[in-house]
Amino acid sequence: MRKIVVGTFLSLDGVYQGPGSPEEDTEGGFKVGGWQIPYFDEDAGRFIGESYAATDGLLLGRVTYQLFAAFWPSAPAEDPFAAQMNSMPKYVVSKTLTEVTWNNSKLIKGDLTEGVAKLKREPGSGHIAVVGSGKLAQSLMQHNLVDEFELWVHPVILGSGKQLFGGGIPKTGLRLINTRTTGSGIVILTYQPAQSE
Repeated sequence: MRKIVVGTFLSLDGVYQGPGSPEEDTEGGFKVGGWQIPYFDEDAGRFIGESYAATDGLLLGRVTYQLFAAFWPSAPAEDPFAAQMNSMPKYVVSKTLTEVTWNNSKLIKGDLTEGVAKLKREPGSGHIAVVGSGKLAQSLMQHNLVDEFELWVHPVILGSGKQLFGGGIPKTGLRLINTRTTGSGIVILTYQPAQSE
């Protein structure tokens, strides 16, 4: 059975909003988008490559899907991730989209729990990565559907923005299974939910 892995770039104070560019997500007046870019170094590129090598597919919310679908199909051919991102299966959770057109994308509608459980049962030995998609990740946490967290904690405090672990997430014990660091100071913490006692 495949597992659901939430992989998220976070600031030290737990913000996931707008890591890639100033215009990525300005909701709520967020003005410090693009905060992740100065820390992306050779180590980070290598670790992301390793993570994607173990990935069977992407599970995306509408906003992240639309950002990715606007960028990756026309990404430069020399980009090491372009071919993989464009060919990898993408599962999109949305209540508003009626179709998804990016190559190898499938729209998941209806009950989230049922749809994700079905994905996990499909053949494959890798994992299904939830990338970005903070609201989707929170919904998955609320329904105890996350098998693993890969948290990329960056050495920056933002002071405002959307928090990953907020909004009614239930108390969840975690077990640390791996730690890696990059030369720029990113700490990559991999956790699995701890077994109930």
